[in-house]
Amino acid sequence: MDGTGTTAAMSKAFTRETEAVDDDDLEAVAPLPPGSRNYMTPGGFACLQAELERLVQKERPELVATVAWAAGNGDRSENGDYIYGKKRLREIDRRIRFLLRRLDAAEVVDPAAPRDEGTSDQVFFGATVTVCNAQGDKRTVSIVGVDEIDTARGYVSWVSPIARALIKAREGDTVMLRTPGGVEELDIVAVRYEPLATGAHADSDLTMATGSR
Repeated sequence: MDGTGTTAAMSKAFTRETEAVDDDDLEAVAPLPPGSRNYMTPGGFACLQAELERLVQKERPELVATVAWAAGNGDRSENGDYIYGKKRLREIDRRIRFLLRRLDAAEVVDPAAPRDEGTSDQVFFGATVTVCNAQGDKRTVSIVGVDEIDTARGYVSWVSPIARALIKAREGDTVMLRTPGGVEELDIVAVRYEPLATGAHADSDLTMATGSR
């Protein structure tokens, strides 16, 4: 699908449907710095876009039909299907608004794209970086978007403290990471750019973001 065109069309349509809804309930998950673009990898963008399309074109219409059916089945105040359906519909609408905001601000950066001469060993968004601390312990992290964090894979947000310490440094440099326990020196052992498995866990985002509400 055409990402930009489809997302814009969804945004306009959904705004018309929910223009009376207060946006103050938008999820305050992984906030972006004010005025910044939402940097993300192609995989992360595609995953969020697929989720948005699924919610708008399939799950929401099906739920609206269910709520309409339940509304005709007696006293709404004691109608479990109606009460649950309306609650779930609010959760889905909240998630759709969140996804639209994220995608509208997206700037896709491919870690595997050819790099300018002289920057292949420099840390930017999308880099996979191996660092070593003073005790000789090594750690590898990949710098990804705020919606692509995956601690099991070592994927950290570009606004995280370690990413901020690493960005623009080069292989062989030593950087200072400020942590609650103090300042830690990290030697940059290796910098590489490769495809990342971003967005692999995004199918659970709706459950995590709205299921407990």
